[in-house]
Amino acid sequence: MALRRASPLERHPLARLVLGRLVVGIGTLLVVSILIFYATEVLPGNAAYAILGHNASAQEVHVLEVELHLNRSTIAQYGSWLGNMLRGNPGMSLAASLPVWTVVKARLINSAVLALVSGLIGTLIAVGLGVVAAARKDGKLDNTLSATALAVTALPEFVVAIALVMLFATIVFRILPGISVLPPGTYAWQRPTLLVLPVASLAIIIVPYIFRMTRAAMIEALESDWVEMARLKGVPPLRVLARHALPNALAPIIQVVALTFLYLAGGIVIVENTFAYPGIGQGLVNAVTTRDIPVIQFIVLALAAFYIVVNILADVAVLLVTPRRRFPR
Repeated sequence: MALRRASPLERHPLARLVLGRLVVGIGTLLVVSILIFYATEVLPGNAAYAILGHNASAQEVHVLEVELHLNRSTIAQYGSWLGNMLRGNPGMSLAASLPVWTVVKARLINSAVLALVSGLIGTLIAVGLGVVAAARKDGKLDNTLSATALAVTALPEFVVAIALVMLFATIVFRILPGISVLPPGTYAWQRPTLLVLPVASLAIIIVPYIFRMTRAAMIEALESDWVEMARLKGVPPLRVLARHALPNALAPIIQVVALTFLYLAGGIVIVENTFAYPGIGQGLVNAVTTRDIPVIQFIVLALAAFYIVVNILADVAVLLVTPRRRFPR
């Protein structure tokens, strides 16, 4: 009986994973787009009234409804909106009377800078502390770090942010700006001092989660047979940590780091509002307040796309650092 030849996808688990995740991701994004569109459509009130005000005449409201295609059926409106999205045209902001991309571009970039810098700094600190704590398991340093991480986990974002403002901007020291208002047309990296407190707040919030996962994964790796064999061979402790334990603990660490970046994408709203930072979180709050539906739809869809992309990248990274999963059995 002739053996069946493996298909290209079966021979390349990485390609199979990426293709499968892309298909699922596109389907998920389509479902999310439907939910976003219909959720904003059922919001109370009328977008035309929100723009013109309640003192507008019925004729003025009708003219604007026709201009905004609000007189068409919901399905027709969704089809038109989705088609414009696929062509890179998210529409016009109802509040600013400008293209949506013009309204949200700077906010997207500023939030991306804030999330990326906070995530990288928090990850480096947390992984380093987690490795040290695992190497000193049940010691004074390990117990102190674990207790501190548990205490910080219980703190809400705004408490951390306000505490840092009181410490470094108002009551104790006055060395950093207490708010992070950027002049129009500027980006976060052009005023780095305005990033210090928001980045510190987010980094403090995310460090405990990554630290605890790193510590647990490293302890499990350090108690494995291959690490014990390396120790018996006389391998130096630092090399045992860096060359034997850490590579085998990377998979769960990558997963918790990915979850952390997903949190940063949606969890920076409170921090941005606390520091008046002109990011996507503050933009979403403003859009909801003014009932700027096109901006709401675009921001939420962009966040959903970010979630899907980060999940795909995390799955690929886990596959790359886990050799036994890269080869078919």
